[in-house]
Amino acid sequence: MVCAIVTDAFLQFSLEQGNDLVTPRPEYQFPGLIAGDQWCLCINRWVEALNADCAPYIKLESTHIKALETVSLNILKKFAREI
Repeated sequence: MVCAIVTDAFLQFSLEQGNDLVTPRPEYQFPGLIAGDQWCLCINRWVEALNADCAPYIKLESTHIKALETVSLNILKKFAREI
């Protein structure tokens, strides 16, 4: 898991993949996401977004260490942002 800082590009990518993170779903107490929101994201989805040139930034200190089994620390550091 990574702690993603979602962007408009990532939200659009996610929607195109069939995962609508933008639309509020009050029945699930989900307000919908906007650019700048933080969201836990499985590493495989993040890699898909990376390969599509729309990977969101991440909060590295809140990213699970097991992410390193899939992505190198150097790549994760390139996308790390302080909040």
